[in-house]
Amino acid sequence: MNRDKIRKVIGAFLLVSLVALGFCQPLKEMIEIPKQLTLFEGQEYLFETSLPVSASVVQGNEVEAFSSTKSSNTLSVNAKESGEGYMMLEMAGLPIKKVDVNVLSDFKVIPGGQSIGVKLNTLGVLVVGHHQIDTEDGKQSPGEIAGVEVGDIIKEINGKKIEKMSDVTPFVQESGKTGKPLNLVLARENEEIKTKLIPMKDKNDHAYRIGLYIRDSAAGIGTMTFFHPDSKKYGALGHVISDMDTKKPIVVQDGQIVRSTVTSIHKGSNGEPGEKLARFSADKEIIGNITRNSPFGIFGELSKQVDNGIMDKPIPITLSHQVKEGPAKILTVVENDKVEEFDVEVVSSVPQKFPATKGMVVKITDERLLNKTGGIVQGMSGSPIIQDGKLIGAVTHVFVNDPTSGYGVHIEWMLNEAGINIYEKEESKQKAS
Repeated sequence: MNRDKIRKVIGAFLLVSLVALGFCQPLKEMIEIPKQLTLFEGQEYLFETSLPVSASVVQGNEVEAFSSTKSSNTLSVNAKESGEGYMMLEMAGLPIKKVDVNVLSDFKVIPGGQSIGVKLNTLGVLVVGHHQIDTEDGKQSPGEIAGVEVGDIIKEINGKKIEKMSDVTPFVQESGKTGKPLNLVLARENEEIKTKLIPMKDKNDHAYRIGLYIRDSAAGIGTMTFFHPDSKKYGALGHVISDMDTKKPIVVQDGQIVRSTVTSIHKGSNGEPGEKLARFSADKEIIGNITRNSPFGIFGELSKQVDNGIMDKPIPITLSHQVKEGPAKILTVVENDKVEEFDVEVVSSVPQKFPATKGMVVKITDERLLNKTGGIVQGMSGSPIIQDGKLIGAVTHVFVNDPTSGYGVHIEWMLNEAGINIYEKEESKQKAS
Protein backbone atom coordinates (compact mmCIF):
# COMPACT_ATOMS: atom_id res chain seq x y z
CA MET A 1 0.00 0.00 0.00
CA ASN A 2 1.53 3.34 -1.02
CA ARG A 3 1.81 6.36 1.24
CA ASP A 4 -1.15 8.26 -0.30
CA LYS A 5 -3.48 5.33 0.35
CA ILE A 6 -2.17 4.97 3.91
CA ARG A 7 -2.82 8.67 4.55
CA LYS A 8 -6.36 8.38 3.17
CA VAL A 9 -7.12 5.35 5.36
CA ILE A 10 -5.74 7.07 8.47
CA GLY A 11 -7.66 10.26 7.60
CA ALA A 12 -10.91 8.34 7.16
CA PHE A 13 -10.32 6.51 10.45
CA LEU A 14 -9.69 9.76 12.31
CA LEU A 15 -12.77 11.38 10.77
CA VAL A 16 -14.99 8.47 11.82
CA SER A 17 -13.45 8.53 15.29
CA LEU A 18 -14.13 12.25 15.67
CA VAL A 19 -17.73 11.88 14.50
CA ALA A 20 -18.25 9.02 16.95
CA LEU A 21 -16.65 11.06 19.70
CA GLY A 22 -18.98 13.95 18.90
CA PHE A 23 -21.96 11.77 19.65
CA CYS A 24 -20.44 10.35 22.82
CA GLN A 25 -23.01 10.89 25.61
CA PRO A 26 -20.63 12.40 28.20
CA LEU A 27 -19.28 14.88 25.66
CA LYS A 28 -22.82 15.84 24.63
CA GLU A 29 -23.70 16.42 28.29
CA MET A 30 -20.74 18.73 28.75
CA ILE A 31 -21.57 20.71 25.59
CA GLU A 32 -25.19 21.11 26.69
CA ILE A 33 -24.22 22.70 30.01
CA PRO A 34 -24.71 26.45 29.37
CA LYS A 35 -21.81 28.89 29.51
CA GLN A 36 -24.04 31.43 31.23
CA LEU A 37 -26.74 30.85 33.83
CA THR A 38 -29.23 33.39 35.18
CA LEU A 39 -31.33 32.56 38.26
CA PHE A 40 -33.59 34.35 40.70
CA GLU A 41 -32.98 34.33 44.43
CA GLY A 42 -34.16 31.06 45.97
CA GLN A 43 -34.09 29.13 42.70
CA GLU A 44 -32.28 25.85 42.12
CA TYR A 45 -30.97 24.72 38.74
CA LEU A 46 -30.07 21.07 38.05
CA PHE A 47 -27.61 19.66 35.50
CA GLU A 48 -28.02 16.01 34.62
CA THR A 49 -24.54 14.57 34.06
CA SER A 50 -22.96 11.15 34.29
CA LEU A 51 -19.47 12.68 34.27
CA PRO A 52 -17.37 12.54 37.47
CA VAL A 53 -17.23 16.34 37.65
CA SER A 54 -16.82 18.63 40.62
CA ALA A 55 -17.46 22.36 40.82
CA SER A 56 -15.55 25.16 42.47
CA VAL A 57 -17.47 28.41 42.99
CA VAL A 58 -15.92 31.87 42.65
CA GLN A 59 -18.11 34.72 43.93
CA GLY A 60 -18.01 38.30 42.75
CA ASN A 61 -18.25 41.46 44.87
CA GLU A 62 -17.77 39.43 48.07
CA VAL A 63 -21.41 38.32 47.88
CA GLU A 64 -22.27 34.67 48.42
CA ALA A 65 -24.71 34.65 45.52
CA PHE A 66 -24.90 30.91 44.94
CA SER A 67 -23.54 27.52 45.89
CA SER A 68 -23.08 24.24 44.05
CA THR A 69 -23.37 20.59 45.09
CA LYS A 70 -22.86 17.28 43.26
CA SER A 71 -24.72 14.07 44.06
CA SER A 72 -24.90 10.89 41.93
CA ASN A 73 -25.70 12.08 38.38
CA THR A 74 -26.92 15.56 39.33
CA LEU A 75 -25.06 18.84 39.70
CA SER A 76 -27.17 21.53 41.39
CA VAL A 77 -26.76 25.30 41.61
CA ASN A 78 -28.61 27.03 44.45
CA ALA A 79 -29.20 30.80 44.15
CA LYS A 80 -28.94 32.55 47.52
CA GLU A 81 -28.92 36.31 46.97
CA SER A 82 -28.40 38.72 44.10
CA GLY A 83 -24.87 38.87 42.78
CA GLU A 84 -22.51 37.48 40.18
CA GLY A 85 -19.73 34.95 39.99
CA TYR A 86 -18.73 31.85 38.11
CA MET A 87 -18.53 28.12 38.58
CA MET A 88 -15.55 26.12 37.30
CA LEU A 89 -16.35 22.51 36.41
CA GLU A 90 -13.43 20.18 37.00
CA MET A 91 -12.69 16.55 36.22
CA ALA A 92 -9.71 14.67 37.61
CA GLY A 93 -8.52 17.97 39.07
CA LEU A 94 -8.46 19.70 35.67
CA PRO A 95 -10.77 22.62 34.69
CA ILE A 96 -13.01 21.66 31.75
CA LYS A 97 -15.72 24.35 31.61
CA LYS A 98 -16.50 27.78 33.07
CA VAL A 99 -20.12 28.72 33.76
CA ASP A 100 -20.91 32.39 34.52
CA VAL A 101 -23.71 32.68 37.09
CA ASN A 102 -25.89 35.78 37.61
CA VAL A 103 -28.38 35.74 40.48
CA LEU A 104 -31.18 38.31 40.15
CA SER A 105 -33.26 39.85 42.90
CA ASP A 106 -36.54 38.08 43.64
CA PHE A 107 -39.15 39.20 41.07
CA LYS A 108 -42.88 38.48 40.94
CA VAL A 109 -45.96 39.56 38.97
CA ILE A 110 -49.68 38.83 39.22
CA PRO A 111 -50.92 36.60 36.37
CA GLY A 112 -53.93 37.74 34.36
CA GLY A 113 -56.41 35.66 32.39
CA GLN A 114 -59.16 38.27 32.33
CA SER A 115 -60.99 39.05 29.11
CA ILE A 116 -60.39 42.69 28.17
CA GLY A 117 -61.79 45.07 25.61
CA VAL A 118 -59.20 47.07 23.67
CA LYS A 119 -59.60 50.44 21.98
CA LEU A 120 -56.68 51.96 20.06
CA ASN A 121 -56.48 55.50 18.73
CA THR A 122 -54.09 55.83 15.81
CA LEU A 123 -51.31 58.39 15.54
CA GLY A 124 -53.09 60.44 12.86
CA VAL A 125 -55.71 59.14 10.43
CA LEU A 126 -55.11 55.75 8.82
CA VAL A 127 -55.79 55.21 5.12
CA VAL A 128 -57.51 51.82 4.71
CA GLY A 129 -58.61 52.00 1.07
CA HIS A 130 -59.18 54.02 -2.11
CA HIS A 131 -62.65 55.25 -3.09
CA GLN A 132 -63.63 55.95 -6.72
CA ILE A 133 -65.62 59.19 -7.06
CA ASP A 134 -68.21 59.49 -9.85
CA THR A 135 -67.08 62.81 -11.41
CA GLU A 136 -68.04 64.55 -14.66
CA ASP A 137 -64.84 63.11 -16.14
CA GLY A 138 -65.48 59.55 -14.99
CA LYS A 139 -64.64 57.60 -11.86
CA GLN A 140 -61.44 58.69 -10.16
CA SER A 141 -59.75 58.63 -6.76
CA PRO A 142 -57.99 61.93 -5.92
CA GLY A 143 -56.08 60.16 -3.14
CA GLU A 144 -54.77 57.50 -5.49
CA ILE A 145 -53.80 60.16 -8.05
CA ALA A 146 -51.89 62.01 -5.31
CA GLY A 147 -49.90 58.86 -4.54
CA VAL A 148 -51.50 58.14 -1.16
CA GLU A 149 -51.18 54.42 -0.39
CA VAL A 150 -53.22 52.06 1.75
CA GLY A 151 -51.52 51.92 5.16
CA ASP A 152 -50.36 55.55 5.05
CA ILE A 153 -51.12 57.72 8.06
CA ILE A 154 -52.27 61.29 7.39
CA LYS A 155 -50.43 63.32 10.04
CA GLU A 156 -50.92 66.89 8.75
CA ILE A 157 -53.05 68.84 6.28
CA ASN A 158 -51.96 72.37 5.36
CA GLY A 159 -49.61 72.46 8.35
CA LYS A 160 -52.27 71.47 10.89
CA LYS A 161 -52.01 68.27 12.96
CA ILE A 162 -54.65 65.63 12.17
CA GLU A 163 -55.81 63.44 15.07
CA LYS A 164 -59.26 62.18 14.07
CA MET A 165 -61.46 61.78 10.99
CA SER A 166 -63.57 64.85 11.78
CA ASP A 167 -60.41 66.96 11.49
CA VAL A 168 -60.23 66.18 7.76
CA THR A 169 -63.68 67.34 6.57
CA PRO A 170 -63.24 71.13 7.02
CA PHE A 171 -60.05 71.11 4.92
CA VAL A 172 -61.76 69.17 2.11
CA GLN A 173 -64.73 71.55 1.95
CA GLU A 174 -62.48 74.63 2.06
CA SER A 175 -60.35 73.20 -0.77
CA GLY A 176 -63.48 72.58 -2.81
CA LYS A 177 -64.48 76.23 -2.49
CA THR A 178 -61.06 77.73 -3.22
CA GLY A 179 -59.69 75.14 -5.63
CA LYS A 180 -56.44 75.02 -3.69
CA PRO A 181 -54.84 71.59 -3.22
CA LEU A 182 -54.38 70.01 0.20
CA ASN A 183 -50.79 69.75 1.38
CA LEU A 184 -50.53 66.35 3.06
CA VAL A 185 -47.83 64.99 5.34
CA LEU A 186 -47.97 61.20 5.45
CA ALA A 187 -46.22 58.61 7.59
CA ARG A 188 -45.29 55.54 5.53
CA GLU A 189 -43.30 52.82 7.27
CA ASN A 190 -40.34 54.82 8.64
CA GLU A 191 -40.59 57.62 6.09
CA GLU A 192 -42.34 60.98 5.97
CA ILE A 193 -44.01 61.67 2.62
CA LYS A 194 -45.31 65.02 1.37
CA THR A 195 -47.84 65.29 -1.45
CA LYS A 196 -50.61 67.50 -2.84
CA LEU A 197 -54.18 66.25 -3.16
CA ILE A 198 -56.96 68.02 -5.10
CA PRO A 199 -60.48 67.00 -3.91
CA MET A 200 -63.03 66.24 -6.66
CA LYS A 201 -66.77 66.92 -6.83
CA ASP A 202 -69.15 63.97 -6.84
CA LYS A 203 -71.65 64.63 -9.67
CA ASN A 204 -74.44 62.89 -7.74
CA ASP A 205 -74.49 64.94 -4.50
CA HIS A 206 -72.05 67.71 -5.53
CA ALA A 207 -69.92 67.14 -2.41
CA TYR A 208 -66.13 67.35 -2.60
CA ARG A 209 -64.27 64.16 -1.67
CA ILE A 210 -60.68 62.96 -1.39
CA GLY A 211 -61.31 59.40 -2.59
CA LEU A 212 -59.90 57.67 0.50
CA TYR A 213 -61.38 55.40 3.14
CA ILE A 214 -59.92 56.48 6.49
CA ARG A 215 -60.09 55.34 10.11
CA ASP A 216 -58.87 56.82 13.39
CA SER A 217 -59.44 53.99 15.88
CA ALA A 218 -59.72 50.23 16.23
CA ALA A 219 -61.35 47.96 18.80
CA GLY A 220 -61.26 44.30 19.76
CA ILE A 221 -60.86 41.85 22.62
CA GLY A 222 -57.97 39.93 24.10
CA THR A 223 -56.63 38.51 27.35
CA MET A 224 -54.61 40.10 30.14
CA THR A 225 -51.22 38.40 30.70
CA PHE A 226 -49.71 40.03 33.78
CA PHE A 227 -49.84 42.96 36.16
CA HIS A 228 -46.78 44.27 38.02
CA PRO A 229 -48.12 45.76 41.29
CA ASP A 230 -45.00 47.83 42.06
CA SER A 231 -44.99 49.77 38.79
CA LYS A 232 -48.72 49.35 37.89
CA LYS A 233 -47.58 48.20 34.43
CA TYR A 234 -49.34 45.40 32.56
CA GLY A 235 -48.96 43.33 29.42
CA ALA A 236 -51.64 41.66 27.29
CA LEU A 237 -52.29 39.81 24.00
CA GLY A 238 -48.70 38.68 23.36
CA HIS A 239 -48.81 39.86 19.73
CA VAL A 240 -49.16 43.10 17.79
CA ILE A 241 -52.58 44.51 16.85
CA SER A 242 -52.78 45.06 13.10
CA ASP A 243 -55.42 46.91 11.13
CA MET A 244 -58.00 44.51 9.71
CA ASP A 245 -57.84 46.12 6.24
CA THR A 246 -54.20 47.10 5.78
CA LYS A 247 -52.81 44.12 7.79
CA LYS A 248 -50.15 46.50 9.10
CA PRO A 249 -49.39 47.18 12.79
CA ILE A 250 -51.40 50.08 14.18
CA VAL A 251 -49.23 53.02 15.22
CA VAL A 252 -50.71 54.00 18.57
CA GLN A 253 -51.28 57.53 19.79
CA ASP A 254 -53.12 56.32 22.86
CA GLY A 255 -55.75 53.81 23.87
CA GLN A 256 -57.73 52.27 26.69
CA ILE A 257 -58.63 48.85 28.02
CA VAL A 258 -61.93 47.96 29.68
CA ARG A 259 -63.46 44.82 31.11
CA SER A 260 -65.17 42.55 28.61
CA THR A 261 -67.63 39.67 28.83
CA VAL A 262 -67.49 36.55 26.64
CA THR A 263 -70.94 35.95 25.16
CA SER A 264 -70.27 32.84 23.06
CA ILE A 265 -67.55 30.73 21.43
CA HIS A 266 -67.20 29.93 17.75
CA LYS A 267 -65.45 26.55 18.00
CA GLY A 268 -62.29 26.05 15.96
CA SER A 269 -61.60 23.20 13.57
CA ASN A 270 -58.82 22.18 11.16
CA GLY A 271 -58.34 24.98 8.64
CA GLU A 272 -60.73 27.34 10.44
CA PRO A 273 -59.59 29.09 13.63
CA GLY A 274 -62.25 29.59 16.29
CA GLU A 275 -63.12 32.85 18.01
CA LYS A 276 -64.33 34.23 21.31
CA LEU A 277 -67.32 36.51 20.82
CA ALA A 278 -67.42 39.17 23.50
CA ARG A 279 -68.75 42.61 24.33
CA PHE A 280 -67.37 45.45 26.37
CA SER A 281 -68.78 45.37 29.89
CA ALA A 282 -71.90 47.48 30.36
CA ASP A 283 -70.24 50.08 32.59
CA LYS A 284 -67.40 50.53 30.05
CA GLU A 285 -65.15 51.48 32.94
CA ILE A 286 -61.62 52.22 31.77
CA ILE A 287 -59.20 50.10 33.79
CA GLY A 288 -55.97 51.12 32.06
CA ASN A 289 -54.29 52.94 29.21
CA ILE A 290 -52.36 51.70 26.17
CA THR A 291 -49.02 53.29 25.47
CA ARG A 292 -47.40 50.67 23.27
CA ASN A 293 -48.50 48.24 20.55
CA SER A 294 -45.55 45.96 19.74
CA PRO A 295 -44.90 42.49 18.28
CA PHE A 296 -45.05 41.22 21.89
CA GLY A 297 -48.48 42.66 22.76
CA ILE A 298 -50.04 45.82 24.13
CA PHE A 299 -48.67 47.57 27.20
CA GLY A 300 -49.50 50.42 29.55
CA GLU A 301 -50.53 51.05 33.13
CA LEU A 302 -53.62 49.95 35.02
CA SER A 303 -55.62 52.59 36.86
CA LYS A 304 -56.90 49.87 39.18
CA GLN A 305 -55.94 46.27 39.95
CA VAL A 306 -58.27 43.73 38.37
CA ASP A 307 -58.42 40.39 40.20
CA ASN A 308 -58.82 37.09 38.35
CA GLY A 309 -60.25 35.22 41.34
CA ILE A 310 -57.77 32.32 41.04
CA MET A 311 -54.26 33.72 41.41
CA ASP A 312 -54.47 37.23 42.76
CA LYS A 313 -51.11 37.23 44.52
CA PRO A 314 -47.72 37.77 42.84
CA ILE A 315 -45.92 34.65 41.61
CA PRO A 316 -42.35 34.16 40.30
CA ILE A 317 -41.49 34.13 36.61
CA THR A 318 -39.39 31.69 34.62
CA LEU A 319 -36.73 32.84 32.15
CA SER A 320 -36.66 31.33 28.67
CA HIS A 321 -33.74 28.96 29.35
CA GLN A 322 -35.56 27.56 32.40
CA VAL A 323 -38.83 26.63 30.66
CA LYS A 324 -39.13 22.88 30.24
CA GLU A 325 -41.26 20.55 28.19
CA GLY A 326 -44.19 19.05 30.03
CA PRO A 327 -47.47 19.89 31.81
CA ALA A 328 -48.54 23.48 32.44
CA LYS A 329 -51.71 25.55 32.94
CA ILE A 330 -53.30 28.51 31.20
CA LEU A 331 -55.71 31.06 32.66
CA THR A 332 -58.45 32.31 30.36
CA VAL A 333 -62.17 33.12 30.08
CA VAL A 334 -64.59 31.03 28.02
CA GLU A 335 -67.87 32.12 29.61
CA ASN A 336 -69.01 35.52 30.89
CA ASP A 337 -66.09 37.06 32.82
CA LYS A 338 -65.03 34.06 34.90
CA VAL A 339 -61.30 33.25 34.70
CA GLU A 340 -60.65 29.50 34.74
CA GLU A 341 -57.59 27.24 34.81
CA PHE A 342 -57.03 24.69 32.04
CA ASP A 343 -54.41 21.98 31.39
CA VAL A 344 -51.90 22.39 28.56
CA GLU A 345 -48.57 20.88 27.61
CA VAL A 346 -45.41 22.73 26.61
CA VAL A 347 -44.39 20.66 23.58
CA SER A 348 -41.16 22.57 22.96
CA SER A 349 -39.36 25.68 24.18
CA VAL A 350 -36.42 27.57 22.70
CA PRO A 351 -33.96 29.06 25.25
CA GLN A 352 -33.76 32.43 23.51
CA LYS A 353 -30.93 34.88 24.16
CA PHE A 354 -32.68 37.68 22.27
CA PRO A 355 -36.36 38.74 22.11
CA ALA A 356 -38.48 36.68 19.71
CA THR A 357 -42.23 36.24 19.51
CA LYS A 358 -42.36 32.47 18.98
CA GLY A 359 -40.55 30.86 21.88
CA MET A 360 -42.79 27.92 22.73
CA VAL A 361 -45.19 25.45 21.20
CA VAL A 362 -48.18 24.77 23.45
CA LYS A 363 -50.84 22.08 23.11
CA ILE A 364 -54.26 22.18 24.81
CA THR A 365 -54.83 18.90 26.69
CA ASP A 366 -57.83 19.87 28.84
CA GLU A 367 -60.87 17.94 27.54
CA ARG A 368 -63.31 20.52 28.90
CA LEU A 369 -61.58 23.34 27.03
CA LEU A 370 -61.29 21.25 23.85
CA ASN A 371 -65.02 20.49 23.97
CA LYS A 372 -65.82 24.16 24.47
CA THR A 373 -63.43 25.85 22.02
CA GLY A 374 -61.73 23.14 19.96
CA GLY A 375 -58.39 24.43 21.24
CA ILE A 376 -56.83 27.88 20.90
CA VAL A 377 -59.21 30.51 19.52
CA GLN A 378 -58.99 34.20 18.64
CA GLY A 379 -59.41 36.30 21.75
CA MET A 380 -57.41 33.79 23.81
CA SER A 381 -54.17 35.55 22.88
CA GLY A 382 -52.41 36.74 26.00
CA SER A 383 -53.67 33.92 28.22
CA PRO A 384 -50.89 33.42 30.80
CA ILE A 385 -49.04 30.08 30.82
CA ILE A 386 -48.05 28.82 34.28
CA GLN A 387 -45.64 25.97 34.98
CA ASP A 388 -44.66 24.77 38.46
CA GLY A 389 -46.31 27.81 40.02
CA LYS A 390 -44.34 30.26 37.85
CA LEU A 391 -45.41 32.48 34.95
CA ILE A 392 -43.51 31.37 31.85
CA GLY A 393 -45.28 33.19 29.02
CA ALA A 394 -48.49 33.75 27.09
CA VAL A 395 -50.47 32.06 24.32
CA THR A 396 -50.12 34.05 21.07
CA HIS A 397 -51.09 32.17 17.88
CA VAL A 398 -53.03 29.09 16.85
CA PHE A 399 -51.90 26.57 14.22
CA VAL A 400 -54.50 26.83 11.46
CA ASN A 401 -54.31 23.11 10.62
CA ASP A 402 -54.26 22.04 14.27
CA PRO A 403 -56.35 24.32 16.53
CA THR A 404 -55.35 22.31 19.60
CA SER A 405 -51.83 23.75 19.34
CA GLY A 406 -50.13 27.08 18.85
CA TYR A 407 -47.25 29.36 19.76
CA GLY A 408 -46.41 31.08 23.02
CA VAL A 409 -44.09 33.96 23.85
CA HIS A 410 -41.68 33.88 26.80
CA ILE A 411 -42.68 36.20 29.64
CA GLU A 412 -39.28 37.88 29.93
CA TRP A 413 -39.72 39.48 26.50
CA MET A 414 -43.17 40.83 27.40
CA LEU A 415 -41.78 42.28 30.62
CA ASN A 416 -38.99 43.89 28.63
CA GLU A 417 -41.52 45.49 26.24
CA ALA A 418 -43.51 46.76 29.22
CA GLY A 419 -40.42 48.64 30.38
CA ILE A 420 -39.81 46.39 33.39
CA ASN A 421 -36.13 45.59 33.85
CA ILE A 422 -35.86 42.29 35.72
CA TYR A 423 -32.06 42.49 35.49
CA GLU A 424 -31.90 45.76 37.43
CA LYS A 425 -29.74 45.56 40.53
CA GLU A 426 -31.44 45.84 43.91
CA GLU A 427 -29.28 48.82 44.88
CA SER A 428 -30.48 50.74 41.81
CA LYS A 429 -34.11 50.07 42.73
CA GLN A 430 -33.57 51.41 46.23
CA LYS A 431 -31.88 54.57 44.95
CA ALA A 432 -34.68 55.17 42.48
CA SER A 433 -37.44 54.72 45.08
